[in-house]
Amino acid sequence: MRLLLDTHIVLAIVNNTVDGLPQPHRELLSDLDSDLFCSVASLWEIAIKVRLGKLSVAGSLGDLEQTCRAFNLEVSAITSHHVLAEAIPPPATRDPFDRLLLAQASVEGMRLVTLDRALAAHALALAPTTP
Repeated sequence: MRLLLDTHIVLAIVNNTVDGLPQPHRELLSDLDSDLFCSVASLWEIAIKVRLGKLSVAGSLGDLEQTCRAFNLEVSAITSHHVLAEAIPPPATRDPFDRLLLAQASVEGMRLVTLDRALAAHALALAPTTP
């Protein structure tokens, strides 16, 4: 399965705090049959929030893409197809990063792995639940 990771999930991976994620999410991330992707939109969102002092990231921002790749995350570029696509059905969120991630997942045939309640119910999201 091709999985696009929400920014919160990417942060947990690069900050080595995956143990803090719910068990179903950890299992999904360790599934060897899944291909894991990080959107450039997530890198952009992280960079903005680090520079504003709203979050921190292990290592330097300049190394963030390389860090993602070191954790076997394929970095997925944003294209005009992604920014012009509309996630169907329209998401409940107005957050432009969330909307872009959903559109990118749609265009690329991926599922968005998220902890975000505003996204979890969307048809393109894959929000594993605890049994």
